[in-house]
Amino acid sequence: MRDTRESRLLLVLLIAIAFALITVDIRAGEESPVDGARQAAAAAFGPVEKGVATAVDPVANAIGAVRDSGERHNRIATLERENAALKAKLGSDDQTRSRIHELDEMLKRAGAGQYGIKGAEVIAIGAAQGFSWTVTIDAGTKDGIERDMTVLNGEGLVGRVATVGPDTATVVLANDPDFTVGTRLEKTGELGFATGQGDRALSVQMLNGKAKVNPGDRLVTFGSRGNKPFVPGVPIGEVVKVDPSRGDLTRTIWVRPFVGFSRLDIVGVVVMPPREDPRDAVLPPKPEVKPTPTVTVTVTPSPSATGPAKPADE
Repeated sequence: MRDTRESRLLLVLLIAIAFALITVDIRAGEESPVDGARQAAAAAFGPVEKGVATAVDPVANAIGAVRDSGERHNRIATLERENAALKAKLGSDDQTRSRIHELDEMLKRAGAGQYGIKGAEVIAIGAAQGFSWTVTIDAGTKDGIERDMTVLNGEGLVGRVATVGPDTATVVLANDPDFTVGTRLEKTGELGFATGQGDRALSVQMLNGKAKVNPGDRLVTFGSRGNKPFVPGVPIGEVVKVDPSRGDLTRTIWVRPFVGFSRLDIVGVVVMPPREDPRDAVLPPKPEVKPTPTVTVTVTPSPSATGPAKPADE
């Protein structure tokens, strides 16, 4: 079309008609006079547009694929949740069995020492109240817990109660560097004082510098006046190293604690001390060392080896 005055007027007229139709369509809403034409056009050209869009638009294909994969993902996610729930159930059963075993061992130790204990669960580990090695238990004054009570578990001495609230208490562990407890050596009864060393073995100063101590010997708590903070007879640990005696008044030995402080769960607070010192009764019996069988080999000489030699020509 040539750019003439008539063509310009025609363009302006068409634009004006388009605006007029748009205005009428908007104002009429669903009763628009052009709605029929729009539906007819959609019916005629819609399938063609959809086919062309599907063929040439990878984004549309991707959206459809994601929609389908979403359904598959939901099914997979459901199965994964079911598997996780099953594993959690199995894990909780194992944990339950482990905790029952811990509780059973603790009750055996308490029974052997005639300790009256209040069971509690470790609910937090941290440097509470400025202590380096502490745990928080879910028992407090409402449960009869008081400061400076002995805490044990099925393995032995855990620590002592340091601070108490209505529902919880803070326990200083026996491996805390500021922790000190009186000790008594199994059988011989030699006395000493054990001090926590964090992750390392406990350091024990034996009061008798000439005391005979060997690796494998075991120690228990000596007990405190009034049974606070320590009751007697609670297993502490096993000697792993003995420093050589240099004629000093004291002697240092190193003791591996029976308690695993990094895996504490169920503990017992001694709320009633024993009537008598249990001494070594709380220690489990040592495993019997079976003697190594001795094999005796008897060599019987053969007659040819002991008899007289015969001439070669016979």
